[in-house]
Amino acid sequence: MPKSAFALLAVIAAAALGGGVWLYLNQNTAADTATLTLYGDVDIREMQPAFNDSGHVTAILVQEGASVRPGELLATIDDTRYAAALAQAKAQLDNQRRILDRLTAGSRPQEIAQAKATMDGLEVTYRNDIANFQRFQKLAPGGAATVQQRDDAKALADAARQQFLAAKQAYILTVEGPREEDIAAARAAAKAAEAAVALAQREFDDTKLYAKADGIVEDRILEPGDMASPATPVFTIALPSPLWVRLYVPEDNLGRIRLGMPATIATDSYPGHVYRGWIGYMSPTAEFTPKTVETPELRTALVYQARVFVCDGREQLRLGMPATVHIDLTASPIAAPPGCGPADAAER
Repeated sequence: MPKSAFALLAVIAAAALGGGVWLYLNQNTAADTATLTLYGDVDIREMQPAFNDSGHVTAILVQEGASVRPGELLATIDDTRYAAALAQAKAQLDNQRRILDRLTAGSRPQEIAQAKATMDGLEVTYRNDIANFQRFQKLAPGGAATVQQRDDAKALADAARQQFLAAKQAYILTVEGPREEDIAAARAAAKAAEAAVALAQREFDDTKLYAKADGIVEDRILEPGDMASPATPVFTIALPSPLWVRLYVPEDNLGRIRLGMPATIATDSYPGHVYRGWIGYMSPTAEFTPKTVETPELRTALVYQARVFVCDGREQLRLGMPATVHIDLTASPIAAPPGCGPADAAER
C-alpha cells in the first residue's frame, strides 16, 4: 500500500479517536453539571426527658430499643410527700370555701332574732333606769332622796343607754350581713387555695414521666433507687422525625444549589434503595471541612453545612449512617411533602 494511503488512514483514525474523546468528555461534563454528588451522615433529633419533681426513682418501665408513643408511662418516682401535700391543699381549700359560703349566705334568721331580742331586753332595762333616775331627780330637792341616790340612778341610766345602743347596732349589722370587703377577701383566699391545690396536683402528677412524642429509647440514664431531679435526664430518646442527612457543600458549589431542590439519598446498608428528599437547610456561615466527612474535595477548604431532609427512611436510616446525596441541579425547588420538610422540622 502506498505511503499516502497509510497517512490518510492515520489521519482518519486520529480524527475518529479525537471525536470520541471529545464526545465522552462533553457527556461527562454535562452529567457533572446536571448533578451534584455530596457525602454526609444521617442525623436525627434526640430528647432527654426528666422529672419535674425530685425524688427516688421507684420504677423504670421501658428498656433500651423500645418504641414509645405519646402519653406512654415511662417511669415513676416516690409520690408520698406529694400526695400528702395535695391532701393538705385540698383540706385548706374546703375550709376556705366553707368560710366564703357562710359569708355570702348572710345571717341566719335565728341570729337576727337573737340580736333583736337582746336589743329589746336592753331597751326595757334602759327605760326602767331612766324612770328611776327621773324619780330620784324629783325627790332629791325636797330631801326625800339623797344626792348620791340621784347620781347613782343617773349612772345606771347612762350605762343602760349605751348597752342598748350597742345592741341596736349589733342588730343592724346582723340584719345587713357581712361586709362586701370581707366577702371579697374570703373569695380571694378561696382562689388562692384553689391555686395551691392545682400546684399540688401538678407536682403529684409530675411524679410520673410520660413520653411526649414517638421515639426509640436509646439509653436508660437512671435506674430504680437513683435520685431524680429536673436537672437529671432519665432517658435519651431518638425522634424518628424529622430525619435528614447532614452534609457539607464546598464553597465553589454553593451557588449551584438552592433551598427546596429535590435530591436522592443512597446508603451502603441498603444497596439499590434510593430515598427521596430535598435541601431543607443551608448554613449562613462557613466552616472548615470536618475530619469525619468523606469528600473528594480538599479537607482544608471552606464548606457550608446543609441538610437534606428525607421523606421515607424512618425504619431504615440510623443516626450516623454514611450517605451519598445526589442533587438534581436542573430541577426547580419543590414544595415539601407532609412529614419530611423543613417546616415539619421547625415545628418539632
